[in-house]
Amino acid sequence: MTLRIVLVDDHPVVRAGVRALLESTDDLVVVGEASNSAGAVLAVEAERPDVVLMDLSLGEGEGGIVATARIRALPDPPAVLVLTTYDSESDILRALDAGAAGYLLKDAPPDQLFAGIHAVSRGEPALAPSVAAVLMRRAASPEPRMTEREVEVLELLADGLGNRELAKALFVSEATVKSHLSHIYGKLGVDTRAGAVAAAIEQRIIRR
Repeated sequence: MTLRIVLVDDHPVVRAGVRALLESTDDLVVVGEASNSAGAVLAVEAERPDVVLMDLSLGEGEGGIVATARIRALPDPPAVLVLTTYDSESDILRALDAGAAGYLLKDAPPDQLFAGIHAVSRGEPALAPSVAAVLMRRAASPEPRMTEREVEVLELLADGLGNRELAKALFVSEATVKSHLSHIYGKLGVDTRAGAVAAAIEQRIIRR
């Protein structure tokens, strides 16, 4: 059985390389390409592929996580296999929450990519070893985990925003921002903004 693939990546050279790699096999064929979220949805609707290979960074506009959610919301959607350079906990969890069936990194050997495509087409998960390790650490950790909003606050902290700017960006009061910061400091075991950002990057809660 030949599996039909749609590639979603904002770099034409990357798409060309992945296409050549996949089509060097006897049972994988690329039927469509897209460089952004809207194009990905259109390609899936037009081609009805078995699997979508999805990068997370799609330039300006909606990223791969939003594109994944939009594709998975379609009638009889294909499996989505993330293929990206990002391996932070927040990226992994958001992609899986959006409906991705697997998560591989772009430095994966070809055999791992081929096996991952076949696995997700059968409804089985496909995870890079480092991604599986992140999920295992998360499952085994007794420490309280960051909420999605707290991850968002950390990402804005890393961008250098102050409390007033945070409140404006999040559409909340400064008192609410201070409450979020207090919870974040407690979970990370720090007492400064810089310490929170450093710990979040070290623990791969956010990427920088």
